[in-house]
Amino acid sequence: MKVAICDLDGTLIDSDVALADPFVALGVERSDITYGHVLAEECDRLGISVEEYLAAYNPDRAQPFPGVEALITSLDRWAVCSNKHPHSGTAELARLRWFPEVALFADSFAGPKSLPPVLRELDVTPNQVVFLGDTAHDRQCATNAGVTFALAGWNPRAIAHADDIVLSHPLELLELLGE
Repeated sequence: MKVAICDLDGTLIDSDVALADPFVALGVERSDITYGHVLAEECDRLGISVEEYLAAYNPDRAQPFPGVEALITSLDRWAVCSNKHPHSGTAELARLRWFPEVALFADSFAGPKSLPPVLRELDVTPNQVVFLGDTAHDRQCATNAGVTFALAGWNPRAIAHADDIVLSHPLELLELLGE
């Protein structure tokens, strides 16, 4: 059986509103906000400090996409690999009572997230995992590591490429994992 490595925002949790609200509260136009970036880079681009953003962020706002709870409870081994700030990422995992074997956030990477540190922590090879994500960066992250990529097609913002494995429901990941 393969191990699932999952992105968090936009993949497991529907977090667009939760991610945007602090920027809006700090005076940024909602239309200027983009997703899938390292928080420090997006804050810098928008002229907001990370500290101000985190003070305005409400980790209770983001909720799991339908079917994700059933997926999480069905997984034997799984991990999180996310660009999310560790403060809010760990708070959301705790609130949801999700306990991945490994959870690496923005502070674990030199730049945007990457899979090799997660593979090392899990003690697995690239052919032993599937990376579930929702963005072009997630796809590239998997490609760079030689890992199978599955697109979280339940996120309306996810844009499929011709070679993607597109999942329409979270439980479809179980088949890819061999469970």
